[in-house]
Amino acid sequence: MKTATTTARPFTTKTLAYCALLAALSVVLARFLIPMPNVTTRFSIEAVPIFLAGMLFGPMAGGLVGFSADLVGCLFSGYGYNPLFCLPPILYGVFGGVFRRYLAQKFSLPRLGLSFLPPVVLGSILWQSATLSFVYNSKGSFSASLIYFLSTRSIQFAVTLVLDVVIIYLLMRAGVFERMGIWPPVAKEK
Repeated sequence: MKTATTTARPFTTKTLAYCALLAALSVVLARFLIPMPNVTTRFSIEAVPIFLAGMLFGPMAGGLVGFSADLVGCLFSGYGYNPLFCLPPILYGVFGGVFRRYLAQKFSLPRLGLSFLPPVVLGSILWQSATLSFVYNSKGSFSASLIYFLSTRSIQFAVTLVLDVVIIYLLMRAGVFERMGIWPPVAKEK
């Protein structure tokens, strides 16, 4: 029986273990399985485990998985860590959590695609393009560099958006997370 002095833990050990596995999976998908032709281009499905962390465990867990996956992943790349670039992975996790109830009401391909749009547009395309223009534009104008990154990253993330959505959709249709007992989300007792 709960008393007034006890407080509920925000994350259980099971949730922390799942989140750690999802963060590690994101690092592997981002840094080891997908080639990076240069510092600004990477076609990867690293957002899938981050979005899943938010969708399965809430926006706080998703944001933390996104941050930790980005931080640890940068340790394995030759480019080093720059905190300006950590916003997009955090947004994938946060928006996965924000749209959690929406997806639980009726899970469908269009709803999942709609849930992915904010982090893709706000984080991966707009924020990251501006940040790349700021960091890597040592010669020339910022606006010309921004237009270049916006155009190339829009194509890059149109492709990865489709891949991310299809992979999560197929995982959900297969009932993987239902069998694990972590989907659909349940309302907490008050």
